[in-house]
Amino acid sequence: MAANRRRGEIAARIDGQERILCLTLGALAELESAFAVDDLGALAQRFSAGRLSARDLIRVVGAGLRGGGMAVGDDEVAIMKAEGGAAGFAAIAAELLAATFGAGGEEEGQPNP
Repeated sequence: MAANRRRGEIAARIDGQERILCLTLGALAELESAFAVDDLGALAQRFSAGRLSARDLIRVVGAGLRGGGMAVGDDEVAIMKAEGGAAGFAAIAAELLAATFGAGGEEEGQPNP
């Protein structure tokens, strides 16, 4: 299973399995509601502060998993395991947000559009 970074997908090992995560428009709308913001700009600004709580990580990773096609609730995400524990989940969320909002520079020698 390969992630397509151009579509905003990332691959992450969660519960010992490689998963594809993607913040689709539906997943982003879910996050706008969860974080009580009015638009994508406000959502991006909230995340750019770089301070995410454990609940924030659950919501972001959960939305990404659902956007990647996995039927999972936030309660299930809360008990999942990632290599590196909480820091591993933080890295997954950071990579997912970078893929979604265009941060992170170049991939495979190609500039981010």
